[in-house]
Amino acid sequence: MPYLVLMLAVLAETIGTTALQASQQFSRPLPSAIVVVAYGAAFYLLAIALKTFPVGIAYAMWSGMGIVFIAIIGFAVFGQKLDWPAIFGIAMIMAGILVINLFSNTATH
Repeated sequence: MPYLVLMLAVLAETIGTTALQASQQFSRPLPSAIVVVAYGAAFYLLAIALKTFPVGIAYAMWSGMGIVFIAIIGFAVFGQKLDWPAIFGIAMIMAGILVINLFSNTATH
């Protein structure tokens, strides 16, 4: 269950960041409102996840997965291109998340 809550936090943060791009610097009301609600939900869910995960581990997974998802959405939805160093860096972030979850004993209390 803690991983589900953390994934929902990542999903909310990803929705908020996508809406932030779509809000065009908060000049569009609906995407701007989505930003506020989604970020509020993201931080609330992250706070719940912190009951189980140490703050450093939770934040590493939350921000790392958010980076990966936003890079994919930026490419697919907004047509933003990534060069090979960026792709390699994102792959390293994914590898770091896997290392934490597969080999670290600090992933959960």
